[in-house]
Amino acid sequence: MLDVRQGEQLVYQATETIPATEQLIEQNENLISLLLGNNPGPIRRGRSLTQQQELPEVPPGLPSSLLERRPDIRSAEQILISRDALIKAARAAYFPTISLTGLIGFQSDQLSNLVSTPSRIWTFVPEVTQPIFTAGRLKSNVRFARADQELALAVYQQTIQTAFREVSDALIAYRKSRKFAPRRNCW
Repeated sequence: MLDVRQGEQLVYQATETIPATEQLIEQNENLISLLLGNNPGPIRRGRSLTQQQELPEVPPGLPSSLLERRPDIRSAEQILISRDALIKAARAAYFPTISLTGLIGFQSDQLSNLVSTPSRIWTFVPEVTQPIFTAGRLKSNVRFARADQELALAVYQQTIQTAFREVSDALIAYRKSRKFAPRRNCW
């Protein structure tokens, strides 16, 4: 009678885990569909585990530079590059804006009047647009751009670390599945 009760308990526990397992399967199928660029939905099944071929060998010595091809790393890298450009743009706001050429392509009056004394001292005439008093806005813009770049750098580094962890996890899963996968001739 004890064996019967233990068997019933095992059946009961299995029926308890079935809905959660089915939910997890459907959520993973939705994720796979999304990664494939499809709408969420079920994934078409292939052969059963015992009918599948053995996993192919992972070639030894794969370089870590393969990770540079990952879309998440490429995206984080491009964001970092754009943040660097924003710092340069924020710094450029410190400099005066003048026209180097006139209407017909010759030297502009603004450029010729920029250095107007014989000692070549920079004197800015009213035609030169230069930010004089901005209440610290320019400096704050540069600081903000630098902070934004530092954040993008941290995200980039985290993305790379996540990629290495995911590769490590995948290689562990690969090794374990090859170790415990049923052999074709064992059945």
